Amino acid sequence: MTTLGFFLAQLLAGLADASALFLVAVGLSLIFGVTRIVNFAHGSFFMLGAYVAYSAVTYLPTGHLGFWGGILLAALAVALVGGLVEIVVLRRLYASTELYQLVATFGVLLIVQDAALAIWGPTDLLAPRAPDLGGAVRILGEPVPQYDLVLIAAGPLVLGLVWLALNRTRWGVLVRAATEDREMAGALGVDEAKLFTGVFMLGAFLAGLAGGLQIPRETVSLTMDLDVVVEAFVVVVVGGLGSIGGAYAAAVLIGVANAFGVLFFPTLAMVLPFLVMAAVLVIRPVGLFGSQALAAPAASERGATLRLPGRVHGLILAGGVVALALLPLVTTGFALVLATDILVAALFAASLQLLMGVGGLISFGHAAYFGLGAYGAALAATALGLPMLPAMALGVVAGGVGALLLGWFCVRLSGVYLAMLTLAGAQILWSTAIQWRGVTGGDDGILGVWPDAAFASRPAYFLLALALVTIGLWLMRRIAHSPFGYVLRASRDAPMRAEALGIHVRRWQLGGFVLAGTFAALAGAIFVFSKGSIFPNEMSVSRSVDALLMVLIGGVQSLSGPIVGALVFTGVEDWISRLDHWRSIFGGIILLVCLFAPQGLAGLARQLTDRLRRRPDPTVAPS
Repeated sequence: MTTLGFFLAQLLAGLADASALFLVAVGLSLIFGVTRIVNFAHGSFFMLGAYVAYSAVTYLPTGHLGFWGGILLAALAVALVGGLVEIVVLRRLYASTELYQLVATFGVLLIVQDAALAIWGPTDLLAPRAPDLGGAVRILGEPVPQYDLVLIAAGPLVLGLVWLALNRTRWGVLVRAATEDREMAGALGVDEAKLFTGVFMLGAFLAGLAGGLQIPRETVSLTMDLDVVVEAFVVVVVGGLGSIGGAYAAAVLIGVANAFGVLFFPTLAMVLPFLVMAAVLVIRPVGLFGSQALAAPAASERGATLRLPGRVHGLILAGGVVALALLPLVTTGFALVLATDILVAALFAASLQLLMGVGGLISFGHAAYFGLGAYGAALAATALGLPMLPAMALGVVAGGVGALLLGWFCVRLSGVYLAMLTLAGAQILWSTAIQWRGVTGGDDGILGVWPDAAFASRPAYFLLALALVTIGLWLMRRIAHSPFGYVLRASRDAPMRAEALGIHVRRWQLGGFVLAGTFAALAGAIFVFSKGSIFPNEMSVSRSVDALLMVLIGGVQSLSGPIVGALVFTGVEDWISRLDHWRSIFGGIILLVCLFAPQGLAGLARQLTDRLRRRPDPTVAPS
């Protein structure tokens, strides 16, 4: 029987979680507000804080000074690491688009994760409890951990200190000025480099403090970074980008919703934060306390003019397709499997490039349509007993319908808010695939999805995949240079001007969503028959990140970019995944591409070709 005391204890548990979440999110919000960087490495700072605090409280003398001093020492150490990352990596990327900055921070995350693995090992670590705070107090007859009460007080305390720093110091005035108008602050003589470094170090300090404070509550592990950063992004977006008070309100909302959601809606516990975020963004597109100024994409996000392939490029592409068609004559082994995977990845990445590069619509949840296509084809083949090609067609329709429904909500937003709503939609579908066991098989997936007899051999299925992917890429290229593609690009570069010319921007953008989702679903349908099975992780956030990396490594403003990105990403992943420290190698490659080829590998090749021909690059504005 539930009592008032039980509800109060549950509320306090939710508030303790909210304080811990706020400490991570407030640093993320500060960093985005000033630098406009969507810092994926913020989860790494949280994880590092936990690991360093574990070492400090373990080796320092026991007692209050050892425990609390160890946590403070960890936060300071993480602040120094944050400053180093900002100076060495991010300072060189402020002129790049926000997407490349995001990918660079993902590279940092991989490197930090590998460093933590090398220093502390793969085993989860259990830290000692805080001195004199290991017990519980009874409130209305229910036990409440003493340490949770300290955490509940820590949230408002940090909120007050940050508020005082921002509103009662000259440094805070400069930070707020940069948040409102970064270019104007720089024009008035504000030293942006020092300001950005200071804000980044403060954000890293808060993340490290949050990680250190968590060690008495959970084991320290290598998965802490990704576990917390997605939820912290949700808090920042729900509260409103750059709003410190909004971050606290959102943390309380999500923390309390989680605490009671587990009790009353246990099947929704996995996606409750995303449901809250989706509901808030549908009602208020800039979050609870956000401003429209930070919602719009930066001017640097505007795309370049796409270039029609010349005769030489056309011949190279045609030669590549012919060479691939002859590949089964050379090998029928693993190379053919890898080539099929690259084809699927190229189509998947190209569909995301159609949405991002041509339409200017950032998506963090593109795997949703890939998964819908795969699950739709698998269910049509196994449950309905359809032959392979009709089953594939049904999967493609499922992906297109899913993109229509999700896109209808998403096109009302822009920038990071749009990206996070796509992530919310994908996470909801991912959770549905896990929990709807009667249809999707849950974690066990759907097995036995094999091609028809005519395409049962590996070479025959490879040739079918090559034909479908070639047709799909050709159609996307034609769409990008059709009137539909020109309207999408006009909506991307000058939406208000397009509206003034009578173009219904949202309607055309929704069309872009449907087309991109349809091609992603085709990639999923090809994938499921090549593997013979489908599992929920194929529509998880990591699959969406894979697509994002392929597009950005290859080049988001080039139609050949996703093909190059898929080739490099899949090939390198297959090669380095066998090595011990593959995360560091992959993270290093990502950083090298971001630092030295900010237009992607395809963009770099085009620049070099133009330089050899002594022709100016059309993507670079004349000085």
